[in-house]
Amino acid sequence: MTDYDVIVVGGGHAGIEASLACARMGHPTLLITQNVDQIGYMSCNPAIGGLAKGHLVKEIDALGGEMAKATDETGIQFRQLNTGKGPAVRASRAQVDRQSYRLRMKRALENQENLIIKQATVEEILIEGDKIVGVRTHLDEIVRTKALILAPGTFLNGLVHIGLTHFPSGRMGDPPSVGLSESLKKLGFRMGRLKTGTTPRLDGHTIDFSKLAPQYGDEDPIPFSFSTKKIETEQVPCYITYTNPTTHEIIKAGLDRSPLYCGIIKGIGPRYCPSIEDKVVRFSDKKRHQIFLEPEGRDTAEVYPNGVSTSLPLDIQIRMLRSIKGLEEVEIVRPGYGIEYDFVDPTELKPSLETKKVRGLFHAGQINGTSGYEEAAGQGLIAGINASLFVRGEEPLILKRSDAYIGVLIDDLVTKGTTEPYRMFTSRAEYRLHLREDNADLRLREIGYRIGLVKEEDYQIFLEKKRAIEKTLHILSSRKVNPTKENNEMLHRWGSAALKKESSLQEILKRPEIHFEHLLCFDGDLERLPKEIQDQVEIQVKYEGYMKRQMEQIERFKKLEEVRFPEEFDFSAVIGLSREVMEKLVKIRPLSLGQASRISGVTPAAISILMINLKKEGYL
Repeated sequence: MTDYDVIVVGGGHAGIEASLACARMGHPTLLITQNVDQIGYMSCNPAIGGLAKGHLVKEIDALGGEMAKATDETGIQFRQLNTGKGPAVRASRAQVDRQSYRLRMKRALENQENLIIKQATVEEILIEGDKIVGVRTHLDEIVRTKALILAPGTFLNGLVHIGLTHFPSGRMGDPPSVGLSESLKKLGFRMGRLKTGTTPRLDGHTIDFSKLAPQYGDEDPIPFSFSTKKIETEQVPCYITYTNPTTHEIIKAGLDRSPLYCGIIKGIGPRYCPSIEDKVVRFSDKKRHQIFLEPEGRDTAEVYPNGVSTSLPLDIQIRMLRSIKGLEEVEIVRPGYGIEYDFVDPTELKPSLETKKVRGLFHAGQINGTSGYEEAAGQGLIAGINASLFVRGEEPLILKRSDAYIGVLIDDLVTKGTTEPYRMFTSRAEYRLHLREDNADLRLREIGYRIGLVKEEDYQIFLEKKRAIEKTLHILSSRKVNPTKENNEMLHRWGSAALKKESSLQEILKRPEIHFEHLLCFDGDLERLPKEIQDQVEIQVKYEGYMKRQMEQIERFKKLEEVRFPEEFDFSAVIGLSREVMEKLVKIRPLSLGQASRISGVTPAAISILMINLKKEGYL
């Protein structure tokens, strides 16, 4: 029998990052998945990134994860979103080749030292006392381990719905994981039921693209990974079409056979990615809904109609789609479907993603109530890092809300829990001006290098970038421009006010209408700087005042975060707390006053009482 330091269950986006992190940190790791051919498979749309999700991918990359590199290598269209808005909410998104991405990730796992892949179904979690010791598979094989990471996606008791037809499945074509779900229930974990869905896949040969508006990628695409120098691959267009009143009438006529509206589906669906039938009912005033026809890859005719996720009967799906412009003769390759699955209440977790009930057991991805590849991958990476640190007997890595979107995601889950599939948004991050896509490496690269996930070569490139930014900022603050006639005429041409006194390049760059390229007229040497350095310097200069205020907010709140509760602290013994607050504190067991303050219903008065109590007991 082989023993492992870490076992990872699940070969999706969370399982990939978790297993790679553990193996790269030097720990013998076993990845168990039901089907090795489906490692890295994208069950929903073949795309990575998007609003706030792009931030997560950049952070995963900065810490030494794999998702961004795989996206750069297999992407077929790259776009920057929100380019007309401030840098805090700009985001990257890429269409990827579904099969190429899957094979790229499988190859990364197969070639990773310290990592073994096994095809099996885990039926039972084995513990001794309150500590994980191993798993039992469907073949009654027992594999021992020091730490276990569960990343089963939608497979826990999965149930697929197409109209009034439903059948057990973890994903269309794959069996569900029933034994693992039962094992978690036996261990006493609080569990719930969620629902998600996907769109029908269309035969591109039966779509009339000539009727539709193409959407092209960016001419000079920005890579996801800080290690990728340039995207060289030829990009593929997407196409835009819309539903119409006829489409909506067909959908409404089929609601009597919709599992969503017949009460067959019990799980709660995603608020921000509703099915097309949900959109038509909830937004009945809307005459049309936008659909993006996204290619599944370069070498396939399959098309993903983003915007028509559905669990309606197949005949309704066909009629609905054929009522849409460009799809009048479309054929469905694979039907859309809804899927219900079990998840574990994420307030059962510590901020390290280790469960409170079982030492050495970690959860990552949809088992924690999240939706999205990027949210799953971020959790998988942190679970992998912390499982490795657990095996070593070291303190876990806990990213704060002021450190990363990954920190916001995990803190939201373990502090507030969720009753519906959780999706990341920029609005969830109170420090979003600091937590930008462009500076993810400046925030997190050091951490990734320290824990051993960032290679020496990448780290040295990062240090060079950091030095270049600092040097350029110094040049801009020290290089002065005089208010000569020639300089003022130049500023006038750029729509900027004349100089009245000697000013630094930094002061000139602060002006909203001035950009870094304008400064090249004053100092030609700046032209040699890479575009990413120019952009980063411009952002830092323009937003210096705002960022300074945000850093002051972070410092103020840091004081609350640093006031930690001792492990044996008895919340039920604190006098003066309401029953509701006391019950929530006992359930969540926050690590710090900062985390306690974010629990729903915990008032500022309750925080004051906790502070007084900590002082009285000598902890402050």
